[in-house]
This record gives sequence, C-alpha cells and structure tokens, in this order.
Amino acid sequence: MGIFIGRDREARRAYGFDEIALVPGSLTINPAEVDITTKIGNVTLKIPFIASAMDGVVDVNFAIAMGKMGGVGVLNLDGVQTRYEDPSEILSQIQNADPEKATELVQKMYREPIKEKLIAKRVEQIKKGGVHPAVSCIPQNAEKFGPIAQEAGASFFFVQATVITVNHQATMYKTVDLHKFCKKTMKINVVLGNTVQYDAALELMDTGCAGILVGVGPGAACTSRGVLGIGVPQVTSTVDCAAAREFYFKQTGRHVPIITDGGMSTGGDICKAFAAGADAVMVGSAFARAQEAPGGGFHWGMATPHHNLPRGTRVRVGTTGSLEEILNGPARYDDGTQNLVGALRTCMGSVGAANIRNLQLTELVIAPEIKNEGKLFQKAQKIGMGK
Repeated sequence: MGIFIGRDREARRAYGFDEIALVPGSLTINPAEVDITTKIGNVTLKIPFIASAMDGVVDVNFAIAMGKMGGVGVLNLDGVQTRYEDPSEILSQIQNADPEKATELVQKMYREPIKEKLIAKRVEQIKKGGVHPAVSCIPQNAEKFGPIAQEAGASFFFVQATVITVNHQATMYKTVDLHKFCKKTMKINVVLGNTVQYDAALELMDTGCAGILVGVGPGAACTSRGVLGIGVPQVTSTVDCAAAREFYFKQTGRHVPIITDGGMSTGGDICKAFAAGADAVMVGSAFARAQEAPGGGFHWGMATPHHNLPRGTRVRVGTTGSLEEILNGPARYDDGTQNLVGALRTCMGSVGAANIRNLQLTELVIAPEIKNEGKLFQKAQKIGMGK
C-alpha cells in the first residue's frame, strides 16, 4: 500500500540507508567468531565484498590484490583496460582534467575501439595472480565477449546495464537472450544487473544466472537519477529483491544471491545492506580511495563515456589508505570508511548474527534521525559522523 500524491495517483514510500537502523538483539557474539563467507555460483568468497567494474577502481593489479584478500574485483571490459595496451597515460589524463572538461575527455578516450585480444590477456593476467578473474560488459557485448573471457579462464562474467530485464524490446538491434546466454553459452558464473524490482528480479533468476545486482543510480559517480529520474533507494530495493530470492528458492530450491550495488560509503551502510537482505555488496567509491586503485583518487561511472547521454561523472574521492586498511584496518579515520570487514564483523556480533543469513533477519527500525541524535559536537566540528 502506498500514499496518494495527487488525485488517483498513488506512490509507495521507499527507504535508503540513512533512514533505517539495526536493532541489537538479546544475544551478542565475539566478532572474531562470526562467519562472513558467502557463495556466488560455485565460488565461496571469504569476504562478501566485490569491487565495482569501474576504470577508476579495478585494474589487473587491484583485482589480484582484492582476490587475495578474499573478495572479488570486477574488471570493466568496456573500459580503458581493453582499449589500450597500457592505459596508464590515459588514466593520468583523466585524473588531471579540469572538472568541467572531465566528462568530455572521458568520452574522447573511450572512442578508441575495444581490442578483443586484450580481453583474453587481462583475464589471463588476473588468473596468473592466483585469484578468480571476474569481468563485466554491457548486454550488447555479452555474446561476443563472454566466450572470450570464458575460454581465457574467467570465473565470473557480469552483464551490467543501467536497468536490465529479461524482456527487452528493440527492432534496431539484436537483443540478448539471457536464458540462452546463462544456461547454454556460458559455463561459468554469470551475474546480471542491475535491477531494483521484485518481478524483474524473479525473471532474471529464472535465466539460470549465479547472482543479481541490485541498485539503479545510487553510486557516488552515477547521475542516472538526475538524468533519467529513475531509481529506488537501496534499502527498499534490496528488501524487494531479497523477497524475490526467497520466493524463488521456495519454488525451485535454488538460492540466487542478491548483491547490493552502490550507495554504500561507510561500514554502517554496508551492514544495513546485509540486514536488508544482501548476500554480498558491490562497492566502488570506498575502494577508489585505495592506494592500489588505478584512478589515483578519482572515480567515474560506467556510463560517463556515453557518447550521447552521459549518466555518470568524475568525482574526486581522494586516496586515504591501502586496500588492506580499507578492508581490514587498522582504521586511521573515524568516519567508517576504513576497516569495512571489521565493521561488518562487529555489527554481526552486536546483533547476534552468527552468519550473513542470520544478519538478514535482524530487526530494522525506521530512524531518519539516527545519524543526528546526540551528534551536535561532531557536526559543529565536522568530525566523525559530522564530516
């Protein structure tokens, strides 16, 4: 049920991370003893963190570092890593561009054609690092790039669009048959995204995919919500898609993981995503701050280089520490942007969740003032939660 926003027009209230809080229970657990592993397809991750397929976040070296820490870094096959043999100079130019010229420069740099030989090369480089290679591309390139990545040894293939559906209508180009792609073309784990809607998530799960990405427009560098006016706040979208996951499991006995993608800048946001129903989280800006990130403290959305209608921008996030510090600490900042794994473990211990499945059952409360309550001095001094 929704509320009327005008005559005969009803809208449903939706919630984001800043509007809810988790309720501690009657049990607490030693954070060191909780289980934070998660499984996507046939791969078990030691930590439920996935680095976004953005050129300012993941390159070969970052993907290897992320994999060795127990997560996954997804390489963007539509970006500079497959357009340029050595993209370092291109990345440097993007970093140094004036803010008002950054999007135009990115568009120019991405006009260079994608070289299919570099797709296999990047996958092989990551695999040689001893981790699970994961790559991503838009639906229009999936049927061409998927087999190349698979043959080169990829473990995961992400198919990502601003909004993805099984039922895509078009007469000007050939559409991708996601059922055929997931069940016949690909023998490795395919993750589909992005969606925010219950019915769409159910249909995507029926393709045989290994996971669903949830989130339209919440990312720090994404402008889809401003350009297109679309999106659903991440707590509500995660809850809705998690409900689809539970229904699908009852129907088929197959658990399709929900991966909340975007909008999480602190450990608290990440903990709330899991409590809303996520099995894993895909994070961009938090990892773009790592010393290992190729963006050098800058971060831009996957749709920034679109030649006609950019739906992303370049943002400066700064470089705040190593990937080790951001994931495992010790944190040198007091704002929740470092030691994300420690934050998740401590939260789970505080609410009595022995594993992620238990965390998904945590009681939630609507609390739009939870971040302001008692924080007058922090806000006045612009420290901690007042930054």
